[in-house]
This record gives sequence, C-alpha cells and structure tokens, in this order.
Amino acid sequence: MNAPAQAIHFKRRNIGELVQPDRVHTSLYTDPAIYDEEMERIFRNSWVWVAHASEIPEAGSFKTHWVGKEPVIVVRDRKKQVHVLLNRCRHRAATVCEHKKGKANSFVCPYHGWSYALDGSLRGVPHPESYADMLDKGEHPLVSLRVEEYAGMLFATFKDDIEPLTEWLGPARKWMDLFMKQGGGYPVKVAGEHRFRFPGNWKIQLENTTDAYHFPLVHRSFLHSVDKQTEEMLDFVGGKGYVEDLGNGHSVMVMIPELIDLEADLDKPVPDRYQALAQALRDEGHDEQKVRRIVRAVGGSGFNLNLFPNIACSMAFFRVLQPIAVDETEIHHAVITMDGGPAEANRARLRMHEHFQGPMGFGTPDDSEAWERVQAGSQAGRDLWILLNRGLPGEKPTEDGVAGDVSAETGMRAAYRQWLKLMTKD
Repeated sequence: MNAPAQAIHFKRRNIGELVQPDRVHTSLYTDPAIYDEEMERIFRNSWVWVAHASEIPEAGSFKTHWVGKEPVIVVRDRKKQVHVLLNRCRHRAATVCEHKKGKANSFVCPYHGWSYALDGSLRGVPHPESYADMLDKGEHPLVSLRVEEYAGMLFATFKDDIEPLTEWLGPARKWMDLFMKQGGGYPVKVAGEHRFRFPGNWKIQLENTTDAYHFPLVHRSFLHSVDKQTEEMLDFVGGKGYVEDLGNGHSVMVMIPELIDLEADLDKPVPDRYQALAQALRDEGHDEQKVRRIVRAVGGSGFNLNLFPNIACSMAFFRVLQPIAVDETEIHHAVITMDGGPAEANRARLRMHEHFQGPMGFGTPDDSEAWERVQAGSQAGRDLWILLNRGLPGEKPTEDGVAGDVSAETGMRAAYRQWLKLMTKD
C-alpha cells in the first residue's frame, strides 16, 4: 500500500479504533500521519530515556541523543548538574554539537560563533555592537528540557506538568533496582554501544523485548552455539516465567525466575561456563562470596524490562530505540560493565555481548531480519490487524497490574494501552 492511500485510510478511522484489547491495526506500522502524531503526542509528552549517568561521569562530559525526532545534548555542567538541551543554536538553528560524546567547556555554533555555557546559557555573540540594544542574551539560551534520574537512568521530557519520574515508572522501579545488581557490587557502567538501523517501525522493536514466543525459532542458531547447560537454561517457553504489565506502558518478562535477584542463593554451584572466570577471580584474591556475586552478575538478569516508550533493560544490556521515520528505526545496544570491577569479569561481559548483540553475533542479525519482514508484510492488505491475543485468557491480576505466562503478549498489550491513552488524550 502506498503512503497516500494509507494516509487516506487512516482519516476514515477514528484513531481510538486502531487499538483493540486483543489487536492493533496494521496502519500503526505504515501510516506517516500516525507516525507524526506519535512524535508529538508520545515522545513530547512522556519521560523519554536519554542516557545512563556513567556516560557523562564528569563536569563537561556530554553525549548527543534524540527525544523523538528532536536532537538533544545531555551534559553535566561545572557543578555536576545534568542538563538536557535542544541541539539548536538560537540564532539560525544550526546544531551546536556534532560529536556523539566527549568533554567540552562550552558549545559554539560553527555557523556564526554564538557560544553557550554547559548549562545552556548564551555567553558570547561575535560583534555584538551590530545588535545595539536589540539582543538580550538572557532571553536566548539553548532550550532546556526537564530531566530526572532514577537508578542511574536519565530521562527527559518536554512536558512541564508531567508527574515526577518515580510516579511515571511506578512498579518498574523495583525491577530497575534488581537490574542494576549486574554491577556485582560495583557501579554499573556503559562501556560502548553497537548502533544499527532496520527498515521498520519503532513499535515492532518495542514489542520484541517482551516476546518470548519467538525465541526458540528466531534464535535457533544462537541456541546451537552455546553449551548444553546454557541451552537448557534458555529453554524457558512453557516454563515457570511470566510477563507482567507494570502500568504506563511498562512491562517485565521473567524468563529465568531463579535469576531475578542476582544476589540471592549465591551458594548454588557456579555454572560450568563460568568455572574458569571464578578461578581467575579467586587467583586475584577475591573471597568466595565476592567471586560468586561477580560471576552471577556477569551472566545477567533473568528478565527483560521494557520502559515505555524507548528503553529496554534486556538481560545484560540496554536496548534503546530511536524512531527515524515511519518505516525506519535506529537501535542502540549498550553493553553494561562493572565500573572498577575485575578486568576478567568485564572481558567476559564484552564477549557475551558480542556473542548475541554484536554485528557478528548470533542474536541481533536474526532479530533485525524478523523485524524487517514484519514491516514488509504489513504493506499487504488494506485493513488487516496485528494479533496480540496470545495468553489473554490466562492473565491474572497481580499486586502491580496483570500477568500472563512467559510467552503471553501481555507486555505488548500494556504498551498499546499506553499508546492509546496518549494518542487520544485531549
């Protein structure tokens, strides 16, 4: 279906009709008008993840990112306060920072030289005499977004009257706390990322993080590449795991229940694949309790946490999605290490990340091909629906929301309920 025809079809339907309790309309993947509305109603009216605190550790540290389609700079000023600034000079709109990350004393527009302090205030204008008294520098700082932090995760929003971040996250906070135990007693640190794009809508990837149903089929080659003990551990479809709706579009998929809390049951045997690492840590002088804590952390958490709309804490890495167009999405896979932790343990984390998430890994290429096929198939049929009804009959109320079995599409239904709420809100 070409874009104009799809846009006309969208106008015939009320947007509130496009999400049903057990399905969503295919136009959510393909309609440019819906995509533009999402950038305004969702990404400008939600808390959007922009960085982990370890990515901007010192005064002057910065990274560039996006909130929806709008470029931003995430920076720590001289007082170590975090700012999220629109990456746009207030003079003639040129970006003032083109580097992905680094350290700076200020941001200077390369077009006409307007310079801004780390907090975004306008400090200098070349040849100010030409303005006479027509330019008040205090009226032209870089636009600053509201920013808040939880568990080292930095979120920004354009919406001044949005609820505090802790309320937005709700029950997801306890899962964030559990995920950060991957520091193994050290602070969690982002140690680099792998970026790639796929020709598909951003929501296709959003759905994937809590989709256990695809794992044994799409990731068959990965399962064949690991030892038998690991393969058995990852045979979780039909197991005792579950998917839980945590409210506000957030959800968690627990695949390996015994690895929810990485600091529990440390007296269990060390898996065979980590025996060499455990011995190397003992040889470095770490006591047995610390060895077991670090080894357990290296293996990652037994769950995936989806934080609507753009960040997933996925077993052992951060997955960030960045919408580019209605049919294009950029993915950032950020590897997590232990800041100041043993080099052997961090090397093991990097090798594990490369094995699945890296460009030559066994997981990401298969995932991205599946997402591409979804987008291609969604062009077929003018009025077909995407089914999200798996596990719906078995859902049960929980303290934090509702939960279904590990292969239920509970997390997807949670995300689309939030999508519908924001897209139809006055």
